[in-house]
Amino acid sequence: MTLAPDEDLMLQVRDGAGEMLGVLFDRYQTPLFNFYSKLTGDRALSEDLVQEVFLRILKYRQSYRPGTPFRAWVYQIARNARIDHFRKFSREKAFEPEMLPPVFPADSAQERQEVELLQLALQQLREEKREILLLCRFQELKYEEIAALLGCELNTVRSRIHRALQDLRKAFQRLAQDSLLRRAEAAAAKNLPAQGGRHEV
Repeated sequence: MTLAPDEDLMLQVRDGAGEMLGVLFDRYQTPLFNFYSKLTGDRALSEDLVQEVFLRILKYRQSYRPGTPFRAWVYQIARNARIDHFRKFSREKAFEPEMLPPVFPADSAQERQEVELLQLALQQLREEKREILLLCRFQELKYEEIAALLGCELNTVRSRIHRALQDLRKAFQRLAQDSLLRRAEAAAAKNLPAQGGRHEV
């Protein structure tokens, strides 16, 4: 059985088949949660915003037009929901790295550490750079969809992504060097007592 495209499901929702919203929820709940949690660092807020997105889909279903890519449309709603939230509430919550889900499954300790450093590096970027990378690399929106979402030219999207990737690479390398230095210092501190005395056989 072939899965119905998102656009077909949304047209059914628009025409009154509310149960189809549940199918879209199943498809988009996790990607939207990951988008929000990487952007805000707040799991509870991310869950609330995902719920808000689907409430808005239901509320504004009549505004959906045939031929509109659903993914781009839903991320426009997601961006607006987040912006509206922070207009009402200040951004007081500090980012906690453990709030973030892994970017991808990590099999080794080194991979897990790289994932953690990548997440920390992502959080060091300015919000607009973090958002454009999340949309492009994690949510896999096309450049054309991002351009429509941000209301800018395609070349502007390309250059913004390029600059954001450069900044991410620099932040990651800086964090990796700091981590290496801390591990070296910890190892040296652990070995100091042993180096100062004689080993008995």
